Amino acid sequence: MRNLKILIFIAFCTLSCNKEQKSPNFIFIYTDDQRFDTVGIIGNNQVITPNLDKLAKSGAVLSNAYNMGGWHGAVCVASRAMIISGKSVWRAKDEVSRPIEEQESVISNTWPRLFKKDGYRTYMSGKWHVNLPVKKLFDVVANERPGMPDDNRVEFSKQFNVWKKDSGDLNELADFMPPGYGRPIDENDNSWSPSDSIFGGFWKGGKHWSEVIADDAIDFIDDSKKFDNPYFMYLAFNAPHDPRQAPKRFLDMYPMDKINVPVNYSSIHPYWKDIGNGPGRRDESLAPYPRSKYAVKKHIQEYFAVITHLDEQVGKIISHLEDQNMLDNTYIIFTSDHGLAVGQHGLIGKQSLYDHSIRVPMIISGPKIKKGLRFNEDVYLQDIVPTTLDLAKITVPKGIDFKSFYKLIVNRENKKIHDGIYGTFGCCQANYVDFQRMIRKDGYKLMLFPKIKRVELYNLNDDPFETTNLAEKKDYKPKVKALFEDLIIMQKMMKDTLNLKTIFNNKI
Repeated sequence: MRNLKILIFIAFCTLSCNKEQKSPNFIFIYTDDQRFDTVGIIGNNQVITPNLDKLAKSGAVLSNAYNMGGWHGAVCVASRAMIISGKSVWRAKDEVSRPIEEQESVISNTWPRLFKKDGYRTYMSGKWHVNLPVKKLFDVVANERPGMPDDNRVEFSKQFNVWKKDSGDLNELADFMPPGYGRPIDENDNSWSPSDSIFGGFWKGGKHWSEVIADDAIDFIDDSKKFDNPYFMYLAFNAPHDPRQAPKRFLDMYPMDKINVPVNYSSIHPYWKDIGNGPGRRDESLAPYPRSKYAVKKHIQEYFAVITHLDEQVGKIISHLEDQNMLDNTYIIFTSDHGLAVGQHGLIGKQSLYDHSIRVPMIISGPKIKKGLRFNEDVYLQDIVPTTLDLAKITVPKGIDFKSFYKLIVNRENKKIHDGIYGTFGCCQANYVDFQRMIRKDGYKLMLFPKIKRVELYNLNDDPFETTNLAEKKDYKPKVKALFEDLIIMQKMMKDTLNLKTIFNNKI
């Protein structure tokens, strides 16, 4: 009898241990508009991110994580639809566009629902921006936030039409726009302050939205202790999206004379109208045309300040996990929905396929992740969906389009995840033009601008800032042709119906 009890005890312990190993917690931290090079330890000695640096040291960094792009100017909509549905860009568009009566089949296979089916308690706070009812996807929703707070969208549209009619001078844009747009004109322009709550924005409600989300996360962690279930947490910060607001002490960390103009700075993109980046694009109207060096530096200052403020909030979440003895059994994933130009290539926004707009930071730490790893393999940021399912030992459904990089970060199997990275901006809709297509493969990037039939090729190993177009050089014609054919194949895989062969018939 005594031996039997011992055996039962051992079996119970084994089951308990296996259960513990099988059910780690997951905290997904999703920022907005954050470029890949805005974490100090990843390669930027200007930006101050001590907590993200610490997180990166405690886990793995995926240096080449990409968003596929988007089907209209709100690229974040596409990115978030992809990560929630697990579908590639054009399939995700179809999924979230279904009528209400057909949504349940979509909802039941979303990322949080897959965790919920496996017994996880699911939490959400922050920016949603997906055309699905968030409260049907998560057990607890604390503060669902819109894409932007009081963004003056209606006022902007009206004023933009006035400007288009009355002004032929691009420098006069600020005279027609709501506060926060078309600025700064010069060093004396004090029309807007990122630290003054009078301008609302992320100060609306009396507390900065980044602080609200951090507080919600701490409440979620405390609430989870009431349940035996592991938890999946989706924390979607609006920062560092505009209006890029932060307390003054964070702005003071970035004196204007210490800020560098980007290597690939340009006062204006030579094809801005034809690639979908004119002043009618809301993001691009944040700074005057042409972009002065001072204006670019001012936007970088505010961008870095809100990132450092965001970093402090991430630190609060991690500290609370430590205090509650949860850190060792929790995977923390940090990434962003896409990047941002902020003065690179003459652009301010994210509606392009240059690396600054599609490449994002990707950090993951947790029980099975060895400290201090860095991987250069090309991945989509949405690959985190099947990867987390693998880490949780949840079966990945057949309908997930993205690929797990579990074997890369856990087993360190050095195998190619994707045979190239696809990118798109524009849409096959009546009110949008197919402005851009891209493929990144084997260290090269081919960019196509269908409206003007322009071809650009970059050697990213030698030219990471994408400044020297190799497409017209004779020696690179075979590379252009090969990448073009690979892109055609990828289009078919992605259900992309744009006929590039017809458009570029005599160019490639």
